[in-house]
Amino acid sequence: MMFQEGSVQLVCLTASSGVPLFTRGASRQLPFSVIGSLNGVHMFGSGQGVVLSSCETEGGGRVVWRVFQDSVMLIAVSASHQAGQGADSSKGEHLRLQRLLENVWSCMVMVLGQDELVNARNLERLKKDLRSCFSLIDELLEERRPGILGQLTHCADCLLPPQPSLLQEAVQGFTKAADSEFGCLLIHGRVAAATEMWWRLAPQEIVLLLALMRSLSDSGAASCDYPVFLPQGSPTVAHRLLRFQLLPGADVCVLCGPTPSLQGAESTLVCRFWSPLTDTLRNCLAVGEHCLPASVTLRPDVLAFLLIHRESHRSISCAPSPSCARPQSDPPSPSEARCWELLKLFYIFCTTRYFKQEEAEAAEEVEGGAHPENTEDFVRGFSHQPLKCYLVTDECKCFALQTPQHQLFLLTPLTAPTFALNTIAAQTLSSITAATSF
Repeated sequence: MMFQEGSVQLVCLTASSGVPLFTRGASRQLPFSVIGSLNGVHMFGSGQGVVLSSCETEGGGRVVWRVFQDSVMLIAVSASHQAGQGADSSKGEHLRLQRLLENVWSCMVMVLGQDELVNARNLERLKKDLRSCFSLIDELLEERRPGILGQLTHCADCLLPPQPSLLQEAVQGFTKAADSEFGCLLIHGRVAAATEMWWRLAPQEIVLLLALMRSLSDSGAASCDYPVFLPQGSPTVAHRLLRFQLLPGADVCVLCGPTPSLQGAESTLVCRFWSPLTDTLRNCLAVGEHCLPASVTLRPDVLAFLLIHRESHRSISCAPSPSCARPQSDPPSPSEARCWELLKLFYIFCTTRYFKQEEAEAAEEVEGGAHPENTEDFVRGFSHQPLKCYLVTDECKCFALQTPQHQLFLLTPLTAPTFALNTIAAQTLSSITAATSF
């Protein structure tokens, strides 16, 4: 079995009249006639009392439609997949595109506010305003950061720092001094510490706020004051997002009201709370893309893993470099970039077939509440939920397990014995949770 992902093009139109608002994604844009046809077939179905949500093309590509608030229609079109992948690829692609459309709509609400999208009176002005969403939408489409999986899992990407208590105290003190309860410290785009109220935001809101802060960080500004709407918590009233760069790769932010001013917070609060922790932040930055402190030792046969804390909707992921040279006779292991791609696709494989997800249930309700097409036939006949799953591909072996608290998705080399995958996964989960209390 081979995994493959296709490029995606996104089209945004008005739901009532089908006027194109923007197109993002693949370098070769869809012709206007094709966009009109995609809109027309959806409108024809609506007129006949049929909701057209997705279809598969003869070439193996996929088209997914979604209308939000009876005002905006988003269409995602994926490129063709390699022949022979059949239903497995189709099921995963459907989930991926549905999740993409949800995220794009929410980021439009986050930047412009729901009223601006639902009650637009001047379409030319709306088209112009939507340009401010493009950098964030492009990040969702292009998936520029391989190790950031939150937009797919709707779990906050986290980093486990070596001295969490010091950073937690600093975040709480800084946030309180800024007249806020919502504060967060990011290291390499991942959450290293956050206030309790920050974690009470909706999981998708946290994921998109992190994506927005990564996008703002890429702009090169040391600090910024950015108005944001919370798609679920406050879609019509804006908050201020204050972001400050502490060190390259380390950023702190708060969601607040009219006070404090950006200049006041930068000149007094940042130095007061974060200057004493410069060495601690550098130690945290040294953790890098591994997301784990040195106290966690992973087995050498772990190519990559994604660990989700189910209750808190937090996750950590890692694709560690090999700790020792492999024998030349061993099959070559996938590159780091390919490991991230395989990890995402294995997550999709498991959650569309075996591991029930709250987000997947919500998607099924939108599609009409019938038996989901992405569930294996034998699973429908049992009342229990599978706890473990494994898959052998042409490039690696995959194993997933879930407990009441966690879900772990693991990649190992082809040389790992299949009968040992359960042990490898159990030891990996135990090593991380015992050392970090994640």
